[in-house]
Amino acid sequence: MSLGQMAKQSGLTKGYLSKIENSHKAPPFSTLVKIAKALDVDIAFLISEDAEPKAPGNMKMCIVRANEGKGINPKINIHDFYYESLAYKKHGKSMEPFIVMPSFDKKTRLFTHDGEEFMHIFEGPFELVYGDETYILKKGDSIYFDSSVPHCGRSIGKKRAKVLVVLYSPKRS
Repeated sequence: MSLGQMAKQSGLTKGYLSKIENSHKAPPFSTLVKIAKALDVDIAFLISEDAEPKAPGNMKMCIVRANEGKGINPKINIHDFYYESLAYKKHGKSMEPFIVMPSFDKKTRLFTHDGEEFMHIFEGPFELVYGDETYILKKGDSIYFDSSVPHCGRSIGKKRAKVLVVLYSPKRS
């Protein structure tokens, strides 16, 4: 796929995509969602260290054992967030589950993408900015929201929050 085709399919500019391609820009997660959708691949394909398919795309289920979660490719820094993909073996899925350990950065910009998100806080506290509102979520709290509304989150405690994040995107056609 050419850069121009990718720009058209993803809604991103050729210049921005070129910066990402040449490692001059670390894309936020919302940008990776758009790129993955344009390429017709799962987000895990873009961010895991081992993006080789593990099973046929038509598999009905996958099991990822406790020590098999795939961390983000260390070459890609997404705003100092750590992501662990929990279902990287299943391709063609509508939901993308991750364990996320967000940064403490107050300057994180708001992001939007198609679909919905579910978050459950394993370790906190975690601050979520959603539209014009700010929410403090603590261990055991959950939230479900429309991800087309501008949002971002960050750790605010003494150590990084640990959050289960499940992204839902409409099935690719």
